[in-house]
Amino acid sequence: MTDRSQSADVEPTCGCKLGRVAAEHGLSTLDDDLVAYWTGDGDDQMSTRQLATHVNQRVLEAALDEADIIPKDGEVENTYRLLTDDDVSSGTRVQTRNELRRDGVPIDDVESNFVSHQTVYNHLTGCLETELETPSDEERIERSADKLGALQNRTAAVTTDTVEQLTRNDVVDIGDFNVTVSVTVTCEDCLQEYPIRTLLEERSCGCQERDGA
Repeated sequence: MTDRSQSADVEPTCGCKLGRVAAEHGLSTLDDDLVAYWTGDGDDQMSTRQLATHVNQRVLEAALDEADIIPKDGEVENTYRLLTDDDVSSGTRVQTRNELRRDGVPIDDVESNFVSHQTVYNHLTGCLETELETPSDEERIERSADKLGALQNRTAAVTTDTVEQLTRNDVVDIGDFNVTVSVTVTCEDCLQEYPIRTLLEERSCGCQERDGA
C-alpha cells in the first residue's frame, strides 16, 4: 500500500529527483524505508538497484491509487516488469502502456518519474547522509559493472571517432557503421567464456559451481 492517504501534500525532503517524486506521490515514509533497507542486515539488506525497483514500484502503485485503481496482489510488480523488463516484447509493453492510459493513469509522467539506482545512491549518500561501513556484495558488483560499462562506452566512442576521422580523410572506406565493445572472460580451468556482465551476475563459472557441488 502507498502512504498517500497519510499525507496528500508531502513537502520534498530535498531538491533531488527522488525527493521531488516522493513528495509528488505522497510517499512520506520512503526516505526512512530506503535507509532501513540499505543499511539492513543479511536478507533484509537491499542494494541500490533493488531499491530503485522498490521506489519505482511505489511510484507506479501511487499512480494507480490516484486513478482509483485497486491492484490485486502482485499486480504492481508484474505491471512494472511489463513496462521495464528487457525480456518483454515491445508489443506487450505498448499494450500495457495503452491499457494504463485507458484506465486514467498518466503513464508518460509515471515513467518519467522512475529513478535509476545511481539516483537512489546519490539520494542516500548526499541528501540523507547515509553511509555503509562495508559495501555489500551487491554494491560491489553494481559499482564494478558501472565502471566497466563506462569504460566500454568510452572505448566505443573513441573507436567511432577514430573511424569517422579516417573515413573523412579517405584512409578508410566504409559505409554507415556501428561500434560494439564487448569484454569476455575465459576461465583457464574449464575454458568457458563469459561476457563480463554475465560473470558479474552469476559470480562464478561452471567449473566453480561443479567443484562446490
